[in-house]
Amino acid sequence: MTKLSEGKTPGDFLLFETQNYYCRERATIGTGADLEPGAVLGKVTATGKYILSVQTATDGSQTPAAVLMTEAKAAAADVEATILKRGPAQVRRQGLTFDATWSSEALRDTACAALEDKGIVALA
Repeated sequence: MTKLSEGKTPGDFLLFETQNYYCRERATIGTGADLEPGAVLGKVTATGKYILSVQTATDGSQTPAAVLMTEAKAAAADVEATILKRGPAQVRRQGLTFDATWSSEALRDTACAALEDKGIVALA
């Protein structure tokens, strides 16, 4: 028997967004990793590209700025993807994917607070 697997979708984390996709935007995901929907992204100041937010980074991406809405296979090259960039929006915290450097609940609280500054509220 063949086992099928769907992978993550926005339904795993998105609870609410205002109408007409106002909260979404197309953006460049920088080279470095294949990412799934729900990945918490930071924006690299020098390039304007989004990458997985790493709490210990010093390039601007240490501050969570968006949530990835669509798959981004960016391991080998930059790709375009849809991100949740602004609110009003609500997401399920357990559906978000954080880099391992956001290792504790307290650090993830800080990450979620940064998203809330953008209008993206992470609910338990």
